[in-house]
Amino acid sequence: MPELPEVECLRRSLEPGLVGRTVRRVIIRRRDIVSSPGTTGLPVGVTIELLQRHGKQLAIIDQLGGAVIVQLGMTGGLFLSDAVRHPPHTHVVWVLDSGMRLRFIDARRFGGIAYAPEGPGALWARLGPDALHIRADVLRRRLNGSRRAIKAALLDQHILAGVGNIYADEALHAAGVHPARPAGGLGHAESRALAGAIRTILRSAVEAGGSTIRDYRDGAGRAGFFQRRHSVYGRGGLPCLRCGRALEKCLIAQRTTVWCPSCQPPVDSG
Repeated sequence: MPELPEVECLRRSLEPGLVGRTVRRVIIRRRDIVSSPGTTGLPVGVTIELLQRHGKQLAIIDQLGGAVIVQLGMTGGLFLSDAVRHPPHTHVVWVLDSGMRLRFIDARRFGGIAYAPEGPGALWARLGPDALHIRADVLRRRLNGSRRAIKAALLDQHILAGVGNIYADEALHAAGVHPARPAGGLGHAESRALAGAIRTILRSAVEAGGSTIRDYRDGAGRAGFFQRRHSVYGRGGLPCLRCGRALEKCLIAQRTTVWCPSCQPPVDSG
């Protein structure tokens, strides 16, 4: 599933071709993908003013302040091209005054589109702070009192927006925090280390174009290559790149979790 770095790379790749363009036509090929008021809820004749991102969500905002809000789900993507033929699993198409077409393509249909006439503020207010800029004091405050495993807490978008399975594993390893540690038990130093690791890992992933495990591509169809730098994600049983010890894995919050028993030792919470 695309996480914050992939959505940020998508935003950056689409911005030059979308900002300042006017939507001339909207083609909805699957209406169950669109959850909006009215018949389509998607504007025609408006000019795109900017693209914003919060966590894993992308908003395409028009000059009236309305926003098309995109959730990619597991296999969703937005692609901009001048091709007329629709690739398989194309569900929504925006035809622009430039002749380019922006397509929402989603093979498994876990993603979706919504139009918010008032903008994304109300929807995004339900999410936690954006992980790309998370501060240690804010992170510790949001984890305070939680008895959940820290890995599970990081996956909760209401606590912190943007981190998923890949970058939770990577950040916890970089910070030396065991994924099963109670989230509310992290001290000041550990919170600083984890917040710093989250920011650093996410920024590095953005610079590398994101992680392409299976389906992810940016708006121009380019794959990312941060997956080549993964220290723990998907590497259960292989040697830790830092200490050489075999990485272990288990399920936390129904997600496969990988960690190093040496670099991320468990701490007795009792």
